[in-house]
Amino acid sequence: MIRVLVVDDEALVRTGFTHILNAAGDIGAVAAVPGGQAIQAVRELSPDVVLLDIRMPDVDGLTVLAELRRLPNPPVVAMLTTFDTDEYVEAALRSGASGFLLKDTDPEQLPHLIRTLAEGGTVLSSQVTRTVVNAFLDQGGREPYAVRLVARLSGRERAVLTLMAEGLSNTDIGDGLHLSTGTVKGHVSAVFEKLQVDNRVQAALVAERAGLLGPPDHGADR
Repeated sequence: MIRVLVVDDEALVRTGFTHILNAAGDIGAVAAVPGGQAIQAVRELSPDVVLLDIRMPDVDGLTVLAELRRLPNPPVVAMLTTFDTDEYVEAALRSGASGFLLKDTDPEQLPHLIRTLAEGGTVLSSQVTRTVVNAFLDQGGREPYAVRLVARLSGRERAVLTLMAEGLSNTDIGDGLHLSTGTVKGHVSAVFEKLQVDNRVQAALVAERAGLLGPPDHGADR
């Protein structure tokens, strides 16, 4: 069972997400709370995934994210927003969020997105604008830099990065490349170090700016 905590200032949003998640069978909303109760709820309930509103009147979502990231075993966090051009999205990605979702995400897609997050994948709303992606990587003059970073990777590491950029979990990457999950984790760590990033979302954005849009080279060196 994937344990999810919903953090939002609107009771209607909390109720809606809770209903959708609990109907999935393998997912359970352990609680749905406003921002001021988020940290205590995480400490008491130890959720696997937290859906965290960026904009809340009682506490800023980025502040909550920073506190969660300092916990000994922080949960996976995806930010919730009403706007695909929210100016806080860039800051959230830089601060370690594993992605973000619009609050009007298709209910049929939400359980799949939660499973992806729980398995270590990256979730970015399909409505993320080019503006947000470019802002993260400072488009002016940064595309060549992204290309230079990716050039540091081995063929196998580029294949792993490409699949990460597509939102696959370590297990799915291993299945696709015929590697053990432990080996994939090793490649992911190497990719993070060589790309100078802290998480999968940042790595995926580097891959996007470097133009890794084709299929990965599954026959690359191991």
